[in-house]
Parts: sequence; C-alpha cells; structure tokens
Amino acid sequence: MKANGTTVNEILTNLPEDRVEPFNKLHDIIVKNLPKGFEAAISYGGLGYVIPHSLYPAGYHCKPSEPLPFAGLASQKGSINFYHMGIYSDPKLYDWFVSEYPKHSQQKLDMGKSCIRFKKMNDIPYKLIGELMKKMSAKDWINLYESNLKPKSK
Repeated sequence: MKANGTTVNEILTNLPEDRVEPFNKLHDIIVKNLPKGFEAAISYGGLGYVIPHSLYPAGYHCKPSEPLPFAGLASQKGSINFYHMGIYSDPKLYDWFVSEYPKHSQQKLDMGKSCIRFKKMNDIPYKLIGELMKKMSAKDWINLYESNLKPKSK
C-alpha cells in the first residue's frame, strides 16, 4: 500500500484517525534513536529511514536513484508495519529481537523476513523498537549491505 503523501509530514498527517497517534509515536521513537548517518525520507513512495545519497552516493542497487533503505513504516489495511533490513540481514540481530519481543509485548510476534506487523495499536513495543534502532550504525549497515551484494565465491 502506497503512503498517502509525498513528504514525511504529509505521510504522518494523512493517516486513518485511529492510526495517527501510534504511527506518529512509532516514527518519533525511530527518529529519536536513529544513529548518525540515517534520516527519515520518502523511500519507494513510503516513509523510510535511509542512508542518503550524500553519504552513500551509489544508492540502492535495485534502484540507484533511491537512497539506501534501512527501515520503513507503513499503515496497511489491518496493521502498522515496521520494516527493518538489519533484522533480515543480521542473524544475531534477528535472534536478539525475537528473544526480546515477548518481554515488551503481550501479542505474539507477527513477523515476515524484515516486516513486523502491529495489529493492536495499544500493544506496540515502542521501547524495544527504539533499542533496535540503536543496534546498527550507518557504517555497519553499509558494510553489511555491501557484503551481501558481493557474489559468493564458488
């Protein structure tokens, strides 16, 4: 689902009424805990947390005109979805998150590869998401991203 807006502020204000508060709170927690080098931006038509071209001129290999994505936030039909590429790319970070999640939420973890779905707005683990955002520096993300791009030797 494409976001309703073409700027970060438009996306944050053009949400269903019941999503405005939790979505904005989640965005604020993410931004507050983003390490230096990341920024909130429009990424693939939605709200993303990216490494800008000024720090990583090559951009995203699938679409170099886009900044290097790291995380994202979307209001979908039945949930608020949070995307974190570090979880997808780093098994240790994934294991940490999965083991910490039950300590922060009574809801069962609803997660795809990099997508965490929050269906109950009153049980979003804001503190855990803040901790997650601090776990990987921009430099670490670039290194991990590039190491996963290199062809595997035979």
